[in-house]
Amino acid sequence: MTPAHPAVGPLAFDEGVWTRDPISAVIGSDGALTVEAVRGSDWWRDTAYGFRHENGHALLRPWDAGTAIEVTFELTGFTGEFDQAGLAVIVDDEHWIKAGVEFSDGHPQLGAVVTVGASDWSTGRVDDWVGSAVTVRASRFADAVVIRARSSIDGEWRLVRVARFPHENARIGPMVCAPTRSGLAVRFTHWAATEPDEALHAEQ
Repeated sequence: MTPAHPAVGPLAFDEGVWTRDPISAVIGSDGALTVEAVRGSDWWRDTAYGFRHENGHALLRPWDAGTAIEVTFELTGFTGEFDQAGLAVIVDDEHWIKAGVEFSDGHPQLGAVVTVGASDWSTGRVDDWVGSAVTVRASRFADAVVIRARSSIDGEWRLVRVARFPHENARIGPMVCAPTRSGLAVRFTHWAATEPDEALHAEQ
């Protein structure tokens, strides 16, 4: 059972429940969570590749109405194809979103996979973010989930995805997967509920 907590504010890493236990998940004295992923962990459903992977690591809690959720991790040590970390929003096996940074084709890529029956993937390179702290944020807006991200290098929010996702019973939290190798360890430094977006775009 998830402990009671304020509607807005930091979330403790011991509040969530793993979709699949990682090799290790250690909360340090500073409150940060370091997670080592199992080789072969991933989420993907059908599109283009023709396979289904449903065994990624996500630390989830219910997504309370009226909040956005932010997850921050350190973008270091991503060397294996499809090494990835960020945030997951999951309803069931056919309805989920994962968003963050994924190492692909020799570059760290900021993007999102949205699955409604089958998966799709939008992505773009963020080589200049390597070594920084990356924050991924999900906010409900009408019938959609809005994904934004920023790096500690410049601090500017980037709009990653607006995806139709009219589900009220989603669970949400930090995500990490290592589809092709052993040894990926990711340090998550922050998990919080914040005020949701009031608009899709900033006023000009």
